[in-house]
Amino acid sequence: MTTKKANRLADETSPYLLQHAHNPVDWHPWNPAALALAKKLDKPILLSIGYSACHWCHVMAHESFADPTIAKLMNDLFINIKVDREQRPDLDKIYQTAHQILNQRAGGWPLTIFLNPEDHTPFFAGTYFPNQARHNMPSFPEVLQHIAEFYHAHPDAIHEQNQALHEALANLNPPAPITASTLDSLPLDQARQELAAHFDHAYGGFGQAPKFPQPTNLQRLLRHWAATRTDSYEDQNLRKMLELNLHAMAEGGLYDQLGAGFYRYCVDEKWIIPHFEKMLYDNASLIGLYADAGCAFESVFFRQIAAQTADWVIREMQSAEGGYWSTLDADSEGAEGRFYTWTPTQIRSILNNEEYAVSEIIYGLTQAANFDGQWHLNIVADIELAAQKLNVKTETAQIHLDSARKKLFDQRQQRTPPALDKKILTAWNGLMIKGMASAGRRLQRPDLIASAQKSADFIYQRLYIDQRLRVSCMGHHAQLSAYLDDYVFLMDGLLELLQAQWRDQDMRWLLELAEIVVEHFYDRQQGGFYFTADDHEALIHRPKPLQDEAIPSGNAVAANVFGRLGHLLANNHYLDISENVLRYAWQNIRQLPYAHCALLHALEDYCFPPTCIVIRGEQQTIQTWQEKANDYYTPHILCLAIPDNSHIQLPALKQRPTHPAGVIAYVCHGQQCQAPIRQIEEFEALLQK
Repeated sequence: MTTKKANRLADETSPYLLQHAHNPVDWHPWNPAALALAKKLDKPILLSIGYSACHWCHVMAHESFADPTIAKLMNDLFINIKVDREQRPDLDKIYQTAHQILNQRAGGWPLTIFLNPEDHTPFFAGTYFPNQARHNMPSFPEVLQHIAEFYHAHPDAIHEQNQALHEALANLNPPAPITASTLDSLPLDQARQELAAHFDHAYGGFGQAPKFPQPTNLQRLLRHWAATRTDSYEDQNLRKMLELNLHAMAEGGLYDQLGAGFYRYCVDEKWIIPHFEKMLYDNASLIGLYADAGCAFESVFFRQIAAQTADWVIREMQSAEGGYWSTLDADSEGAEGRFYTWTPTQIRSILNNEEYAVSEIIYGLTQAANFDGQWHLNIVADIELAAQKLNVKTETAQIHLDSARKKLFDQRQQRTPPALDKKILTAWNGLMIKGMASAGRRLQRPDLIASAQKSADFIYQRLYIDQRLRVSCMGHHAQLSAYLDDYVFLMDGLLELLQAQWRDQDMRWLLELAEIVVEHFYDRQQGGFYFTADDHEALIHRPKPLQDEAIPSGNAVAANVFGRLGHLLANNHYLDISENVLRYAWQNIRQLPYAHCALLHALEDYCFPPTCIVIRGEQQTIQTWQEKANDYYTPHILCLAIPDNSHIQLPALKQRPTHPAGVIAYVCHGQQCQAPIRQIEEFEALLQK
């Protein structure tokens, strides 16, 4: 048996790139040597972008990149470059945008794009191509031959198209005077109406299948509901939308009913069958969302989902050193979903009669199999109905269901698991730090807060080098200069972590990161933040992303964090930065409010300044006050409990000293401070307003 020869990707750290290290394709990583070779040989670049848990990336790799005949065609005609979109989101953002401009439709992964070797401008873009023509798609070999022929035969046409593409990219960052507009709260109400118009009132979610969780949209609606909740009025329709959506996701196939954690999306409108990959960033946002909703709606179920998902993250997605891993694949043993699905015979052989009886009702096992002749578990009935049908107490039915779940989970653990991408990404860790810290304080779970602190400490020790962040870490190897998202998602996570449990080092680091972001990413002339730093590799475009995607936009998170830090520290410079981001984005916000939900959080804080509370006193005593604050869903309040042994040297915090008589809470609404509070009853009354 001969061993397949390794290509240049064998020296990379990305699990996605390593998956292609033994392809017969002469793959290069994106680096100066590969780009120079393409220019020297006058060969167009075939750029392939994907990620390790991408199902169709695996399909194209198996069909085409592992085929010696197709590989030879690629090697003869192109310089082939493979990129992990999770390590190089800068390249992915640019070339996904180019795909949309060239094809007038959104792209996806795998992204297959052909670049001019002279300046790396794309002249043709697609996604998945089959190895043979089918489903109205040309075969990949046909595409390769036609593209190569066109490149050499029509240089003038390519040059003309490239010029038009550069103009289109340049117009994405239009010069906009940052003092031109008056900011108002109208987009908040417009977004609520637009999201309601796109909402599926039958099954939850936005739009038609496929259904994605869209936690940023749901957080916006939850904050909007909280703003309407007064003694005289509550937006009941909005509450019904939120509860429908949250129940549909957690009770349906989007959620792993045995092991917890959310899959990427569902392919159907009823949330029954998912695409089975589990992404760290989805679960980070959903943990925080369900913890907030559990608090807002006093829902035991939503709290339970947040807790179970957080437990799954610690169990399966956190390294011993503290960093959170990136993704769990959708496939195992060559088939999507095989790890998660069941046959009736398998389930009957594992459970006793009582356990099967309750599971049959809860999971609808008498209904037709829902996934290739097998069952992917969905909750179709509640425990009270199961108890009624079985003529047992609800508590008894719950005991049998819990036992059944444990047995099925334990049996499932004996299967071959999906591949785990152990790449640790700074940006996604920042999101999970925030989710864990939020759930930790909402659920009174110190272990979740400790998990978030372990991740923060890992990033500081391994990915913060010479006062600059790195994008990713695999083993002991940290690499790539960080992007805007890495910095501001981490800053946002640290600010949430400080609300959960104060540590001086977290505040010091947060302020260090803030200064780095302003120095290297901020556009002082027009406002807004660039995605790449001023000393980053020169690319064909330097984007300033404003719209939310699967994760919030970096500019939105920056506007939120700088705004809240500005209020907390009485720092007008930070407040100006936050306002200037909003002014830069104002035209986009007004045109499509619902596409900028994370920016609307910052706009809400601008129009209705938040309340900042600093609790001072002895550690054990202030904890009681902090727990009281965590009992209420008050997104307009930023509350930090700073113990008297803190040595932080910040003017705004030094002006809020401890009090010898006990706990004291300093309260400022926007830029107006109230008299300090010394009685916990008065403090609770403030939280209830």
